[in-house]
Amino acid sequence: MLERAFTDANAWRGAELSPDAGHFKVPASVTAELTDAVAELAANPLPLAALKPEHMDIPATQAFMAKIKATLTNGIGFALIDRLPLEATSEDGARALFWLMGSIIERPVAQNWMGDMIYDVTDTGRQPGNGTRPDKTNAEQNFHTDNSYNLCPPNFVGLLCLRAAKAGGTSHIVSFKAAHNALRDNNPDLLKRLYAPFYFDRQREHASDDAMTLSHPLFAEEDGDLLARLSKFQVMNGHKLAGDPLDAIGAEALDALEDAMSAPGMDVSFQFEPGQIQIINNRVIGHRRTEFIDWPEADRKRLLVRLWLRDQGRPFYNG
Repeated sequence: MLERAFTDANAWRGAELSPDAGHFKVPASVTAELTDAVAELAANPLPLAALKPEHMDIPATQAFMAKIKATLTNGIGFALIDRLPLEATSEDGARALFWLMGSIIERPVAQNWMGDMIYDVTDTGRQPGNGTRPDKTNAEQNFHTDNSYNLCPPNFVGLLCLRAAKAGGTSHIVSFKAAHNALRDNNPDLLKRLYAPFYFDRQREHASDDAMTLSHPLFAEEDGDLLARLSKFQVMNGHKLAGDPLDAIGAEALDALEDAMSAPGMDVSFQFEPGQIQIINNRVIGHRRTEFIDWPEADRKRLLVRLWLRDQGRPFYNG
């Protein structure tokens, strides 16, 4: 268990950050390169999984994304990029540009058992449950890390907004290190329980003969730093599926963590607009979204495109 108070740049409280913290305007030189890249890809089609940044002449974009990665790894841990030139390309073209930009940070990896490398976050009309990810619904989400239950979660999570909701769907992000500090000061015994294992529902994203749950602590020490894994939804379902009810101290610790993250002044929020990209450090930054109301027309429905980025291990879903 890490007992020190975190003072890193990514141990922020939202109230302490400037309104434009983590915001990056896409420079004109990058926009020009990306516009040229769209034309190049139209003339030379290539599957996204085969597309690499070195295939394109994009030095300004490479430098811009290196700056973004430095913010993600050594800075506050999140970036809001404003924005891709959607008016100059199709949705497929925007996906390709997003893929190129994300690939500069780290390698895209599979986001489900079927191996999809780029993933649509959109409402399918279903309710969250075992086999239905919350990102396929319009339901409000708790703070979480992506793929929290798996063997090798992504280091970074990128989201590109192609279409915004009619109402709602506000994005919130929070520092797990700041929440850790709050628990260290106010609930050290409960913090200790978060370093012990919890069951996670694997959402049926596994082979048919594999276990339906995996067990991990919510907080762990890795190379002297914090590694956070969190999905309250998957933990509650995981304990039910495992036939092992969550212990009272574990439930209290989970609630205390939720309270710490939701305390006034802890998080930052913004409303996604088309063309904007959010990238977070999935190891130390949690994210959630509010419930949203969608447009009735199919071609206007809220649509985010997601990348999971990780250089370690293999690109498989399980790493």
